[in-house]
Amino acid sequence: MSDEVQRKGDHAVPVSDMVSDEVLANVDALAHAFRTASPFRHVAIDGFFQPETAAGLLDAFPAFDEKLAMNENGQVGRKAVNEKVTGLGPVYRQLDALVSGESFRKLISRITGIPDLQYDPYYFGGGTHENLHGQGLDAHVDFNFHPKTRQHRRLNLIFYLTEAWDDAWGGSIQLHRDPSLPPSQDEIVTITPLFNRCVIFETTECSWHGFPRIELPEDKRGLSRKSFALYYYTDSRPAEELGPEHSTIYVEQHLPEDWQPGMTLDGDQLQHIRNLIASRDQHLKRLYEDIKRINTELNGLKESRGLQAPPGVAPENEGARELEGAPGESGIPERHLQALEAALSRREAEAARLAMRVRELETSTSWKVTRPLRGFKRLISGQR
Repeated sequence: MSDEVQRKGDHAVPVSDMVSDEVLANVDALAHAFRTASPFRHVAIDGFFQPETAAGLLDAFPAFDEKLAMNENGQVGRKAVNEKVTGLGPVYRQLDALVSGESFRKLISRITGIPDLQYDPYYFGGGTHENLHGQGLDAHVDFNFHPKTRQHRRLNLIFYLTEAWDDAWGGSIQLHRDPSLPPSQDEIVTITPLFNRCVIFETTECSWHGFPRIELPEDKRGLSRKSFALYYYTDSRPAEELGPEHSTIYVEQHLPEDWQPGMTLDGDQLQHIRNLIASRDQHLKRLYEDIKRINTELNGLKESRGLQAPPGVAPENEGARELEGAPGESGIPERHLQALEAALSRREAEAARLAMRVRELETSTSWKVTRPLRGFKRLISGQR
């Protein structure tokens, strides 16, 4: 199959049919901008698509669907994500054909310097994103391995389809050097989500990004923040960029630095604190669910391989001794014992990985940096 042809056999989509001539003529300049950007490698490209392509993507953008607005804690939020890209009509099938093709991936490789980029047919976490008034996104680093293919996540591409936007409304993507630092010590780059602007940035253990809560004026509440997100992967990555496998890691916003002891909070300021606490609590709930699930898996793994007895089975019981594997009493042939030992070694390695994941969750930045908010919550609720 030609590298210009969609994997499902649709018509070829030449890059020049959808990507603007200006982008194709300035690849070297874009590569330089990406390579030298701070706080981490990124580039914002205006007029990325041909005008008719951008207009078509906006016209076919799906309506907000509450069924697609479930957040990580199973609650209906103000953000809808549609990963079923090829079901959104002809222009989105063309877009899928474009971004999955080798020629487009080579174009992005030339801009970013990352070779052998792999397309994600699942659009895991990607597709169309629509954010309404009241939605924010805490600074975070993304999950680093694809949950199905086990490939390394390397790049985020975001195509903005918002017709008009103002930074004062929130919703503008912010790139951070370290969001755990007070804003005055952090390095923050703000990029407005303007129509037909594409933002490309690397996905590493320090590519922190998010956007402030959207607060639209009364007469602008009909607007929403619309975008299309695409992630590229590779089969390997540089050793210095490797890290333990993790899900998305969040850091909640800081209280404003000009808030001082003794100040009187107005209604908006109190609501801001409530929003911060609610966001923190959502992230902690997700983390605790992850810890519970991983501990359950870890214990089940240990029990299935005789590394620990099930609940209620005392170690001195015959069944427990068999679980512990006394070689002279088992009656198992030597070759079977050797195979079992090899299997146990593999499972012990996996158990160690799961245990590392538990420790990572229990020592996460989200827990550490929200200690002041937990204290404040106890204070305003009358607890000691």
